[in-house]
Amino acid sequence: MIGLISYLVFFATVASILAIAVLGLNLQWGNTGLFNGGVAAFFGAGAYGLILLGGTEQADHIGGFELFYPVALVGGILLSGLIAWVVGILTIRLRRDYLAIATFGVAVAFENLMRNAEWLSGGAKGMRGFERPFEDSIADPFVFNIIFFCFSVLVLLGVYLFLEKLIRSPFGRLLRAIREDEVAAQSLGKAPNQVRLTAFVVGSMIMGLAGGLYATFYAFVSPQDVLPTLTFQIWAMLIVGGSGNNQGGILGAFLIWAAWTASGWMLSKFAPVEAQLYTGTLQYIMIGMIIVGMLLWRPQGLLPEKLIVSQ
Repeated sequence: MIGLISYLVFFATVASILAIAVLGLNLQWGNTGLFNGGVAAFFGAGAYGLILLGGTEQADHIGGFELFYPVALVGGILLSGLIAWVVGILTIRLRRDYLAIATFGVAVAFENLMRNAEWLSGGAKGMRGFERPFEDSIADPFVFNIIFFCFSVLVLLGVYLFLEKLIRSPFGRLLRAIREDEVAAQSLGKAPNQVRLTAFVVGSMIMGLAGGLYATFYAFVSPQDVLPTLTFQIWAMLIVGGSGNNQGGILGAFLIWAAWTASGWMLSKFAPVEAQLYTGTLQYIMIGMIIVGMLLWRPQGLLPEKLIVSQ
């Protein structure tokens, strides 16, 4: 029984963290129409930034500043925001597929940098040496995981409430106006590029927050955690849940993560040994089929965007 509860806590913790990243993407795409193909890079910047600032000294890479956990977490978020600002300045004028290609290139470049710059990130071995906050004072790992799950849910709730308030504000209405008709918004004296850049940076910082929580939970990060396929997982979660609807984004995160973990278990349990060698590839194919099937069957997602009426 304890084993089952422990696994469910693990599952729900990771799903909650991924849901935070989905909310960041929903701000960019669902509310602003920005096709960000580099989710993994901003997620990874938050994760690497946290361990770089908050980890202990290691012989094979820089870091080891051992900063107080909230400071290290904020540092990772700011690093994601800085990268997003630089990328946004260079690419924000691009539209749809061109922006997607450019930002996807950022994700590929980030993963390759983390894999090859051993002095910076530990290379393929990843970054270790991070001591999870208050873990020493909580002797039982099971209790620590439950507490961290509650913390992750509180952060998810805080991000959700912040974005709900944001999209109902005049700024949120401006985001949707630019998404629907940029020329009309510009004719009213608005600056679409500046507004899009703001949404891009804020959404990427939310992804960085998710990456920081992910690195906190595992106390480790490596290039395998920031593969570009993470971007497609996050996109699948948003598409299935419902673009433009924060509740849909959270629902999609839990559903896709459940499908991912269940498919991995089923393949390892029932598939022939030869097929198990390709478990990861088969899971990626499954994600692609889910995205295509959802776009054909219900392109608005399980929880479509709701019309927000001004009070």
